[in-house]
Amino acid sequence: MSLISCKKTNSLCFFVQSIHNASFAELHCYNGGNQVALRHKKYDKSMAKSNPSDGNHFVSVVIPVYNEKNFIEKCIRSVLSQDFPSDKMEILVMDGMSNDGTPDIIRRLCNEDNRIKLLENLKKYVPSAMNIGIKAAKGDIIVRMDSHCEYPTNYVSALVEKLIELDADNVGGMCIMEPANDSVSSLAVVLCFSHRFGTGSALYKVGCDKITEVDTVPFGCFKKDIFDKVGFYDEDMHRNEDEELNARITNHGGKIFIIPEVGIRYTPRDTIGKLSKMLYHYGLWKPLVNKKVGNAVSYRQFAPPMFFAFFVFGLILGILFPPILTIWAFVMIFYFAIAFAIGVKYAIKHKRASLCIMMPITFFCMHISYGYGYIKGLLFNNSLSYKIDR
Repeated sequence: MSLISCKKTNSLCFFVQSIHNASFAELHCYNGGNQVALRHKKYDKSMAKSNPSDGNHFVSVVIPVYNEKNFIEKCIRSVLSQDFPSDKMEILVMDGMSNDGTPDIIRRLCNEDNRIKLLENLKKYVPSAMNIGIKAAKGDIIVRMDSHCEYPTNYVSALVEKLIELDADNVGGMCIMEPANDSVSSLAVVLCFSHRFGTGSALYKVGCDKITEVDTVPFGCFKKDIFDKVGFYDEDMHRNEDEELNARITNHGGKIFIIPEVGIRYTPRDTIGKLSKMLYHYGLWKPLVNKKVGNAVSYRQFAPPMFFAFFVFGLILGILFPPILTIWAFVMIFYFAIAFAIGVKYAIKHKRASLCIMMPITFFCMHISYGYGYIKGLLFNNSLSYKIDR
């Protein structure tokens, strides 16, 4: 057994290769206090002809980027290290007019490997980047990747194999979240963002132990012809573009599956303030997703706006009518009691006493930010033109 240190200080990964079965490898990530084991097949070139996911398909990896000089090289090199046949894969990087030197890094990598191609995204946002990449792609399978993530060497091969095996239209892995730094705030963000009390039943965040049909997955691995059936990414969506596309796929009878043995090392925002701003924008654009697809993508989305409305209007009415204030106070005490109990649990597990306070604060900021954004988006979704800080 060999030890591999993850890039962040609060995560530890062990790479285990079985002596008795050398065709499998296993990755153990300690994240959010929970050990996650990712077991996968190691690629063997002798399998290429017999494995339909390797021999008969060409994969186009598409990566939208904007000012990612600190992440892009590590991301691209993790793609280059994939165990999928190198002659069956291309890498398309769509740059949104970065001004931090990101294009220079990509051009240097293009000179090292001719599978990498740099494309310009004049509109800057992710949906237009994805559409540029998909239209330029040579592959019959599209794998979207994010520059803030690192991917196991079997990421492409495992997803393509399951895409074909399940006859799915989109498959994706689970996000294994890692703190951005060693601060309590960063750890609280990871713990809350991957907890059911924080994010509901989104399996790619909270985890699952078997392949499951879901409403959305992070990033995704698609059959290219699905875009002929449902259309390309909606360029009106400056946020939530994945959910809107996945909703169109399921509305057309398509199937989306999460593959739990495929893990994506994802680093969320490093402070509560940054996480709150991100969730505000997600909430802001969510009603527009529902309007475009004609139905609610999921019911868990309604919890934060209901909580926000109760918190604000319950307090106002409670000041005017004291009996209502009693009910409001009881509910809020109950809410923070649950959040505090969760904080105590992880404070003990991580030996960080301040998590008792930081986790309730983080939960509250997450729910209020998303809820406020959602209600604002519900009222003004016909004129969404808000600037998004990138």
